[in-house]
Formats: sequence, C-alpha cells, structure tokens
Amino acid sequence: MFVSQEQVEENHPLPNALEMTDRYTIHSQLEHLQSKYIGTGHADTTKWEWLVNQHRDSYCSYMGHFDLLNYFSIAENESKARVRFNLMEKMLQPCGPPSDKPDDL
Repeated sequence: MFVSQEQVEENHPLPNALEMTDRYTIHSQLEHLQSKYIGTGHADTTKWEWLVNQHRDSYCSYMGHFDLLNYFSIAENESKARVRFNLMEKMLQPCGPPSDKPDDL
C-alpha cells in the first residue's frame, strides 16, 4: 500500500515539532540514565573508563550467575571460592593503570 505525502501530513500536522520534543525527551532520559548509572558513560568518558566499566560489569555478572561460576571453576580446576576471589581481584584494575596521554578517537 502506497501512502502519499499529503496523507502523512494530514495524520501528523506538526512533524517537526514532534521530532523536536521527542529529541528533547530522549536526550533528557539519556542524561538521567547517565547520572544514575556509572556504566552508561557520558560525553567525557574515555576509552579506558568505558573498558573498565565493561570488564567490571562482566566480572560481576560472572560472580552473580551460579552456573557460570561453576563452569569457570571446573574449567580452571579451582574451587568456586578461589574463582570468585580471582574475579574480585581482577575488578581492582581490570585494564591496568590509566594512560597518561588523552585518547584520540
């Protein structure tokens, strides 16, 4: 079914105004999420900070899912407590110390 431009304009008389309010709403929701949750990042997030957040989120997920922890303990031939301890140790600096130079992306 083909819809003409006139039919679209009849259904949405102010498309530009709607797009602007939607854009503002989405932008304000994104700012709210970024202020509430650290891992979502913001405009000034460096590559190193983003990677650290990703690694820490992954390690937390591994520790929170019992079956994954069992899988890692069997694969590494370690106890579950040792695997959990190793994951917590890795969370301190999962990507090493931050670089002195700024990221050029």
